[in-house]
Amino acid sequence: MENEIKRIDRKLEFQGTILDFYTDYMQMPDGKVVKWDFVAHRKGAAAVVPVMEDGTILMVHQYRNALDRMTIEIPAGARDDVCEDTKICAARELEEETGYRPGRMDFLITLKSAVAYNNEFIDVYVARDLQPGTQHLDRYEFIELEVLPLETLCTRIYAGEIQDAKTVAAIMAYKNKYESAGS
Repeated sequence: MENEIKRIDRKLEFQGTILDFYTDYMQMPDGKVVKWDFVAHRKGAAAVVPVMEDGTILMVHQYRNALDRMTIEIPAGARDDVCEDTKICAARELEEETGYRPGRMDFLITLKSAVAYNNEFIDVYVARDLQPGTQHLDRYEFIELEVLPLETLCTRIYAGEIQDAKTVAAIMAYKNKYESAGS
């Protein structure tokens, strides 16, 4: 292809705990070389839409430093390593963050969180037949739980109150797949 963009070099700028930050040197179709940012997510992640017996959805409230405020999200987290099955990761994160264990989990969707600058993927599952247990929060993780009807979540999404991309995509995919199927 004549109008091809090609990476000619990638330089590691900073290595974090989960993320690596790079400068990519990209050759444009006109031959000019430009710098682009790239963030590599080393492990991938999983998330879960936890559906209570009555059809309401269990959500987590947590502080997010990037926004300097509390957010409302579905439970999610990074895999322990690149070989961990995302279904196992989703079940673990559900129990750690909410105290609930899933009786049944079904795959919903795979998301790419921000394709303009990173390669993170998040596999999202739907959890049902939830069994209560105990939260296992990290030392500096503070999470409050809230159970909300699907329609309330959709209203809050459209009002701009829920903006987390994985949560918005997961809730809307769940609504589309399960509400239209009548289950």
